[in-house]
Amino acid sequence: MTKYFFILTVLMTIASNSQNTLKAVVKNGNTGELLVGAKAQIRNTDSEKTTDKNGFVALENIPNGKQQIAFSCAGYESKIESLDFPLSINDTLQISLESTEGTELTEVVVQSTRTSRTIKNTPTRIEIMDGEELDEKSNMKVANVSVVLQESTGINVQQTSATSGNASIRMQGLDGRYSQLLKDGYANFGNFASGLSVLEIPPLDLQQIEVIKGPVSTLYGGGAIAGVIDFISKKPKTEGEYDIILNQSNVGQSNIGAYASKRKGKFGYTLMGLANFQQAYDVDKDGFSEIPKGTNFTVNPQLFYYPTENSSLMIGNSFSKGDLRGGDMQVIKGDSDGIHTYFEENNTIRNTTTVEFDKKFENKNSFKLKQSLNLFDRKINIPNYLFSGVNTNTYTDASYVWNKEKFTLLGGINLIYDNFKQKDSALLDSKSFTTGAYIQHTWDVAENIKLESGLRLDNVHYSNPNYSKNQAFVLPRISALFKINRQWSSRVTGGSGYKIPSVFTEQTETMQYQNILALNNVVAEKSIGGTFDVNFNRRITNDLSFSMNHMFFSTKINKPLVLQNNNAGYFFVNADNPVTSNGFESNLKFIYDQDVKLFVGYTFTDVKAKYLEGHQFLPLVPKNKLNLILMYEKEDNFKIGLEGYFTDHQYLYNGYQTPTFWKFGAMAQKTIWENYNFFINFENFTDTRQSNYKRVVNGPANSPTFDEIWTYTEGFVFNFGVKMKF
Repeated sequence: MTKYFFILTVLMTIASNSQNTLKAVVKNGNTGELLVGAKAQIRNTDSEKTTDKNGFVALENIPNGKQQIAFSCAGYESKIESLDFPLSINDTLQISLESTEGTELTEVVVQSTRTSRTIKNTPTRIEIMDGEELDEKSNMKVANVSVVLQESTGINVQQTSATSGNASIRMQGLDGRYSQLLKDGYANFGNFASGLSVLEIPPLDLQQIEVIKGPVSTLYGGGAIAGVIDFISKKPKTEGEYDIILNQSNVGQSNIGAYASKRKGKFGYTLMGLANFQQAYDVDKDGFSEIPKGTNFTVNPQLFYYPTENSSLMIGNSFSKGDLRGGDMQVIKGDSDGIHTYFEENNTIRNTTTVEFDKKFENKNSFKLKQSLNLFDRKINIPNYLFSGVNTNTYTDASYVWNKEKFTLLGGINLIYDNFKQKDSALLDSKSFTTGAYIQHTWDVAENIKLESGLRLDNVHYSNPNYSKNQAFVLPRISALFKINRQWSSRVTGGSGYKIPSVFTEQTETMQYQNILALNNVVAEKSIGGTFDVNFNRRITNDLSFSMNHMFFSTKINKPLVLQNNNAGYFFVNADNPVTSNGFESNLKFIYDQDVKLFVGYTFTDVKAKYLEGHQFLPLVPKNKLNLILMYEKEDNFKIGLEGYFTDHQYLYNGYQTPTFWKFGAMAQKTIWENYNFFINFENFTDTRQSNYKRVVNGPANSPTFDEIWTYTEGFVFNFGVKMKF
């Protein structure tokens, strides 16, 4: 009996020594307020407790050894503590969480304004799509960022080809040429590349996406009329980051990609590679592809050198190559005959080299020098017609930032050269050279008032074989941030912009630039516009928080470039009357218990082409759009999402009004063994597509015509894959 009692005692002693208790008090890091309902969890386990009315929590049965304890609370940044159990000191742990209620308080440093300010102290209204959102959306389309943008409030990805899938980005209902796409601040995605740009930016190496809606010409000059979308790349960190993604879809797309980064001492690197393989896909069995057959790959290495703690030099090169072949399915398969002859090929090569030097001084001032060289070679081939050319773009920018206690002053100059050379012809050759100087002053008038004013002077010389023109532009801009209290804030922005003439627009893209005449005696389009928004955030209960952003926008474009035609072909003229865009966006976010999130986005857009008689609608612009997203997530465990998107009537160029439609999607992701995330996505599972209403392809197979694209063409798509993080 004594022997059994001894064994039992030993076992109880071992058990008691291997289980520990952690006591903690969780507070607001800014105010010291005790947080009720905050969670404490042993990571990768179901062991979880919440704080009481005194902010106190006790986690029991914690195994010996190194454990990670996660502390979280709705409206606050999570914090993870790594502790070795048993603890050497049994005192109650004091945990401070930083508030992140609403978008106004999110401590995110924005890069597009170049002032290194956090988003809550920036007068310019900026929307941030962070790494978590990019991670979720990239599950849906690994190859490019089109889904990330398509499902954002106030942004529309407009497909421009029924067979090749080419697309452009619209903001505030305006044509894609009025929005600038940037990669780390470099504008290398316009003109001849515009119809394919969004299809050539993979999300794998992105840290965040920054969206500025409305005029932002002070820093970015021509083309930034409707706004700017800046894709910000990840930077190397000392702990290193290594990701691999594998994806497969039911429409015949396979993706394999990898990202690696590391900083050690004075050197660092990032390396991203992605390969996409797509089979031709004909969802409606009409004999023509909705998704073209294609292969493309991208490789993007960057090297970083840090000679001192306050200076860095980056040298990078991004190379991508794509080959797409759509059209008649028999032709794609190599079985063409006298009837089956139609195809559309897009072959592209893009190479972008970037160099960036950044120097920070002891007085918090900084200097930055940026240089890029971009070569874009594209060939469009359809039966009996070939259009090809090379677009060369160089961008040089030097800027200096003065940081004082109450203000930030930014000044800089830049040079932009753009040259398009058409192969086998000089008909559409064009070039432009822009010299610009800008200054921007951000003033902390008081703790709750921030003012930002800017002025840009640009001189642009553009020419083609027909004519040459020089224009100067004075571009003022002003923004203000008013923090009314912890719950209410507001921003207002106004400014002007311009866009120099180009034959490369959404409309000519749909025509593969056939019968397009060179520009002659046209001038730049000029704009004036502004935005005004109101922000509100509040914790309704201990478990439920709510935030709202409501923005009004208005833009007027004078001398808009309009496509017309005569017996000689299609040509552009400046219309006497303007294009106007007015409307508003509303974004609501509900977070319950930090695990359940509901996002509601609504956009109202009223765009008028005043130069038209009768109906002055701008084609392919829905007046009303609604976004609904519901997410349930257990951090580092799993996430499940359901999405719904409503699109209102649109007008086509022929005056036809399209039906309204909904699109629904669902996704799930599960983390296994810490480093492996398995995901599955059901996109458009209600199979909304244009061919459900009417055939998209018209006429005989050997000489087809195509309807304008106003909704989805590929229908229901599901994909699945795995992300590996090391």
